[in-house]
Amino acid sequence: MVAGLIISISLFLKLLQMSPELTLSKLVERSLEGTVFDQLKPDDHNDDGPKSKCGLSKPCPGEDFAFKLYSGATNMVGPQICFDGKMIIQKDTRGNWLGINIAVINEDRGEHIRTGSFNMWNGKVEELIEFLKSIEDGSFVLIATFDDPATKLNDEARALIAELGSSYISQIKFRDNWLFVGGKKTINQVRYEEHMKNDRETNKYETWPEMIEMEGCIPRLD
Repeated sequence: MVAGLIISISLFLKLLQMSPELTLSKLVERSLEGTVFDQLKPDDHNDDGPKSKCGLSKPCPGEDFAFKLYSGATNMVGPQICFDGKMIIQKDTRGNWLGINIAVINEDRGEHIRTGSFNMWNGKVEELIEFLKSIEDGSFVLIATFDDPATKLNDEARALIAELGSSYISQIKFRDNWLFVGGKKTINQVRYEEHMKNDRETNKYETWPEMIEMEGCIPRLD
């Protein structure tokens, strides 16, 4: 076992010597390309009916809306938001969608109304606050983060997100991964949330936690 470990380390160091530009982050990216990327392919089960929308692992009952969200992975693989079979935010590796990403859905028809992306590292939190205030009553709100969702967050922005139903927004910190589905004065009291802390002792990718995913079903209004 020790001999095998020594050989592995030697091969790794040799690889870095041959390709100095190949950092640990890039090795992580290559690893993600073979695993995460395959998981994030758009839903292509068009012949299976609404139960397979967004590629849920478990079918939704009846005509319920299906949703599936992924946070970003490190600062390389972007987030993804799918609602009722429609890919609203598609993951990529170009650094798009950094920060907090929001999709607004009309509760009555399940129609995608608008999308906002807010960089919380060097962007303006005022733009996020304005967007949150503009969300109309009777809207579902889906949020997926990428890289850093918290540096520019202030009390006002956190309070507005808490009003949508979030329980974790007060705890979100630098480079945490966070997913949320809630609503603004919706008839269906929808609350889904996942939070992965940035902790150097438990992180999967250097100074980033592992990617998280969340899926579920929302009843349609009669």
